[in-house]
Amino acid sequence: MTDALLPNILQFIGQIDPFDKIPKNALRTLATQVQITYLGKGEVIDLCTAEQEKSLYIVRTGSMEQRKVDGVLRAKLGPDDMFGFSVLGKDASSDKGYRAIAIEDSLVYIIPQTALQTLFSAHPDCAEHFASQAQVRLKSALDVVWSNKEKGLFIRTVGEVASGRVAVVTADQTIQAVAHEMRMVQRSSCAVIYDNDTIVGLITDRDMTKRVIAHGVAIDRPISDVMTHSPLTIKPDDLVLHAASVMMQFNIRNLPVVEDNKVVGLLTTTHLVQNHRVQAIFLIEKIKYAGSIKSLASFTPERQAIFEALVDGRVAPEVIGKVMTMIMDAYTRRLIQIAIDKLGPPPCNFSWIVAGSHARNEVHMLSDQDSAIVLSDSATDNDRIYFNHLAMIVTNGLASCDYPLCPGKYMAATPKWCQPVRVWKEYYKKWVSNPEYERLLNISVFLEIRTIYGNSEYETTLRDALHSNIRNNREFLSTLVNDAITTNPPLGIFNNLVLEKSGENKKTLNVKKYAINLIIDLARIYGLAVECDLSATDERFKAANSQNALSDDAFKNITGAYQFILSLRFSHQLEALKQGQKPDNNINPDSFGSFERKHLKDAFRIVADLQEAAKVRFGSR
Repeated sequence: MTDALLPNILQFIGQIDPFDKIPKNALRTLATQVQITYLGKGEVIDLCTAEQEKSLYIVRTGSMEQRKVDGVLRAKLGPDDMFGFSVLGKDASSDKGYRAIAIEDSLVYIIPQTALQTLFSAHPDCAEHFASQAQVRLKSALDVVWSNKEKGLFIRTVGEVASGRVAVVTADQTIQAVAHEMRMVQRSSCAVIYDNDTIVGLITDRDMTKRVIAHGVAIDRPISDVMTHSPLTIKPDDLVLHAASVMMQFNIRNLPVVEDNKVVGLLTTTHLVQNHRVQAIFLIEKIKYAGSIKSLASFTPERQAIFEALVDGRVAPEVIGKVMTMIMDAYTRRLIQIAIDKLGPPPCNFSWIVAGSHARNEVHMLSDQDSAIVLSDSATDNDRIYFNHLAMIVTNGLASCDYPLCPGKYMAATPKWCQPVRVWKEYYKKWVSNPEYERLLNISVFLEIRTIYGNSEYETTLRDALHSNIRNNREFLSTLVNDAITTNPPLGIFNNLVLEKSGENKKTLNVKKYAINLIIDLARIYGLAVECDLSATDERFKAANSQNALSDDAFKNITGAYQFILSLRFSHQLEALKQGQKPDNNINPDSFGSFERKHLKDAFRIVADLQEAAKVRFGSR
């Protein structure tokens, strides 16, 4: 390369992520080693052969596509795009390689691996941006977008805030012995009570005053006589915000922190007051005591403000989903109680269940209503009339609070979705045994369910029935795969290749249709394959990974891709809200810089790879 070309090369690569993060002197040194090659249409750079020198390639002009050894499309590339990561790292031996083919005349810059290694030796922080593994690059990208500084309570876990001091006793110990353990040994305001290996009770210092001293109970009596039975507990990796919501909902001051049935700490209301004051907690509290639907509807701007603060504050996407879900839960529970106050006590046992993003704890500003009512098998026709009225009050109330009605009418107010347990079990049996289009659509909505009010045992019964039916008809998973792969991720995001062709969203990328939904579908399939009882997308992938249905690499890849795509979606929606526009899922690719383009291509390729893996594993026809 002649010195005359150096300024042009520097100017070009200096504005491309991640070269824009390299110190200027180091970038100039690297630029002097750039090689330039011209490829005519149809010419190939073959990265399948060991003889090919390891290098990083940047498309300067033109366009190319990557093809795997078997000819399957890996990605499409345009100006500013890079390839060659997978043959640079230590894991390159596990990569079968691919061919990069010019689909029009193209100018390509080549940076030899030796030049990059010299850069990494001098500047180790740069290495992650050029990592050979996609999940490392995506994590690096998320670390840039979602800074770990000053995120506050929203991402603090219970384990970070809770006290390690908690008394652990057995049910046959005396009241006096337990009081001694609490006061003199652990100096804890609370004791957790076991019977064999099971947590059976809880006692606090306040309970001791009210139940023992005030009533003159003999202190040589067993603690089981005065304990609170079947106490609520929390996990160390749960959000503090979730714990606070539970404490307010059930009016409790102490939550034992339990991991693998072992008490590891205690969370108290004092911990919350001492550590943080968070707007979302107070919104949930206000919702809980709202006296009317009109009052609830007045909180909508505050809910939007919380969403904006979370996204603006660079909180992780999964945390944003959980916080917004807790708020929607609070609205729904309060509306159910308002309906019961108006209609009178329920005539029989029931469960209000939610589906879709609400069930997955992935609520966002565009989430609509997906719900159903499961009734006791003893329910009469008159009982069903009562619940139809209740459902109308709740669903219309949610609509007044800016949670849109479901366009497909998958709501408890639709009589078909307000049925006894036995009818729901028949639904699942019919859907799994013969999943025609309409039935497949029905079960796709109700493949994730979560109880937010009423008898939670009905949810367990229905989930067990679903798993049992799938166990007896393994072809159902194959059908789900066939449906999930009818849409492919956008392996090219330039020259309008994957953009909407008409309508008001013309020339935009629907990130929900072409990416987020595909990942959710794959999570459903892998989750059902291992009979996972959890609904969240990341939890389903985690369950599949723990049962060896999904490799460690595939798990890290797909969860990293999901979080990165969600982060872009939330940022896009935030920008719309700030401009007073209605948020949507349609992003104009012209707004992508090289940073977003590069990492989106990683993410889309990961989704395509997992679609292929699912086809192989579950026998897609």
